[in-house]
Amino acid sequence: MTEAIIEPDLPIIDPHHHLWDLRAMMPMFPEPRHRFVDTLVPVAHYTFDQFNAEVSQSGHNVIATVFMECGAFYNGAYGDALKPVGEVEYVNGVAAQSASGLYGNARLCDGIVGHADLLEGAGAGEVLDALCAAAPARFKGIRHQGAWDADPDVLGPPFHAPPQLYRDATFREGFAQLGTRGLSFDAWILEPQLPDVIDLARAFPETPICLDHCGTPLGMASYSGKLEERFDIWRANIIELGKCENVMVKLGGLAMHNCDLPSQGPAAGLGSDVLAPMWKPYIDTCIEAFGTKRAMFESNYPVDRWGATYPVLWNTFKRITANASADEKADLYCGNAARFYRMEHLVN
Repeated sequence: MTEAIIEPDLPIIDPHHHLWDLRAMMPMFPEPRHRFVDTLVPVAHYTFDQFNAEVSQSGHNVIATVFMECGAFYNGAYGDALKPVGEVEYVNGVAAQSASGLYGNARLCDGIVGHADLLEGAGAGEVLDALCAAAPARFKGIRHQGAWDADPDVLGPPFHAPPQLYRDATFREGFAQLGTRGLSFDAWILEPQLPDVIDLARAFPETPICLDHCGTPLGMASYSGKLEERFDIWRANIIELGKCENVMVKLGGLAMHNCDLPSQGPAAGLGSDVLAPMWKPYIDTCIEAFGTKRAMFESNYPVDRWGATYPVLWNTFKRITANASADEKADLYCGNAARFYRMEHLVN
């Protein structure tokens, strides 16, 4: 899909993308593979060159990005608890490559969100310290995904966290280690789990939390055809979570196959004029609940390639915010991400 770029000069910090190499992992997934795995097959190898091409050829003014953990490039030699340090070491090298200026003006991976197993309790502090040491200028916090559903077809077994993970006492003992180090937390859950994030945010009001992917509305498996039916449930929880001043929301993730917005993919070929009406009720609700100072647009690439190319994805967001003020757009596309991930040097 090729279309004219909307507001090509608007500065963007893309606060959520991945880098990975899943080629060696594909034999681990039995045939027939779960749909989520199959969505990744076309981008099983997605590292610096692939993402840099997306950004530099998009026509949008992406000035920097934040890498989001995805279990890639772990170093098993460090042991089970510390192996996620390998991912941060790898991404910090990618960031240095980008910062050389030889590959374009965007500063890819200028912020890095890694992973530590918070079920280690207080022991997670050792891992957090190692992550900080691996990328002292770029490491910002962690994500420990909690996505779970009683229907195993929603995600597939490889991607399920334990149920009610964010309410677990040992997990919260580990979570407390973030606050003492000034680190942030990214929360990825599915729409029915939003109350778990609300409870976590209330228990740790001083720790910055970002809800990923608008809370991941579901439109597949046992939720097929239920987006409209569940919209008011999702909206009520989003509004309640928005009352927690320590929480921000990422506006995106709606092109994932989980959401069924759209149903077809990968790279469905739909234009931003078609996608914008699908996503607008969710984006508008999140901005209404959190305000323009606590929301940020994200690409979630390459996962969101399921429904949209990189240029079309950002055009879709810009269509939705066409009536926003210049200051509101500056916050939603750049400023809020810079503040949350402590990257103010990019906007000052």
